[in-house]
Amino acid sequence: MKARLVRYRDLIACKTAFIDARTPGSDRKENFCIIGPGVAESPGQHVHVKIPHGFNIGGARQPKGCLNSQHSHETEEVFLVHSGSWAFRWGHDATDGEAILHAGDVISIPVNVFRGFECVSEEESFLFAILGRDDPGHVTWAPYVFEEAKDYGLVLTRAGRLVDTRAGEKIPEGDEPCRPTSHDDLKNFRRMSAAEMNACVLKAGDAILSRTTDLAQHSKGVSEAAILGPANEAERIHAGKMSNPHGFHFRKIVFEKSGRIPPHSRSEEEVVFIQDGAVTLFWGDKYLELEKGDTITVPKTLVRSWWSNSENGVTLFVVRGGDSPAAPIWIDDQLIEQKQNLAKMAS
Repeated sequence: MKARLVRYRDLIACKTAFIDARTPGSDRKENFCIIGPGVAESPGQHVHVKIPHGFNIGGARQPKGCLNSQHSHETEEVFLVHSGSWAFRWGHDATDGEAILHAGDVISIPVNVFRGFECVSEEESFLFAILGRDDPGHVTWAPYVFEEAKDYGLVLTRAGRLVDTRAGEKIPEGDEPCRPTSHDDLKNFRRMSAAEMNACVLKAGDAILSRTTDLAQHSKGVSEAAILGPANEAERIHAGKMSNPHGFHFRKIVFEKSGRIPPHSRSEEEVVFIQDGAVTLFWGDKYLELEKGDTITVPKTLVRSWWSNSENGVTLFVVRGGDSPAAPIWIDDQLIEQKQNLAKMAS
């Protein structure tokens, strides 16, 4: 299970993940591939957990004023602001609109929309990111990105590989430089109004937490909110604000001080990100303690339970594959509960 846990403090960054990595203003960003096959253009990007999930989990950490250049994806790209404040701008030249997001806010950016983002906090800040599918396709960069990158020795190939000519790398045989996006190509991309993009944003305080979902009703001191995805009758949960199918769904779960989710299993692999507080994951007679910023993926069918470890409660976010996930399978086993109580007291 430890191989499925990625501690925030152990994240391994790539500073040359994409073609804009040396462009002034973008040259201080750190990119992370946390779970999934990975989405970076650089062959040097480290992937922490390579197990395919049907989606990819990544992250970005940037200091104040650092930009991620305008680009588009072939699948939805979802961001949770873990820390700090961020300006998200859309349009190929970043002038179609801007949304300022803060810790706990979520944005789901549709396919074929140019987007970029800048850390606007005084402190270095972190974004948790989800991209659909195991292979989310190639990134399409705005025309200016290719122009600016030319002077810094980075070449993007048709196969989506980043070649560092300054380091003596050569374009692999059978590959060739990617054709830069032309201004003529831009007509194939969607342009969004501020109102349209606002419909893709959920502010932290606007999440509708419920105690009547299947999960909350079986738990103690726990509430749940849908962020992404359609309503699910099996789980007795409402639709998220962004209710269109993504190929995965995203939930917010809040624990009170003594909150706990009892033993259960899942039909999908479950990725859990700790937004605030600390929580203990139990399975069998083993357990792991997770802290703010940690990410773990729990395998299918494993019987697990979750206990709050924080005086002020816990907020975590959950990603599961599919648009209609199955309800949890609850395990009514007092012996499991007794073992977990003993393990908790011993710790």
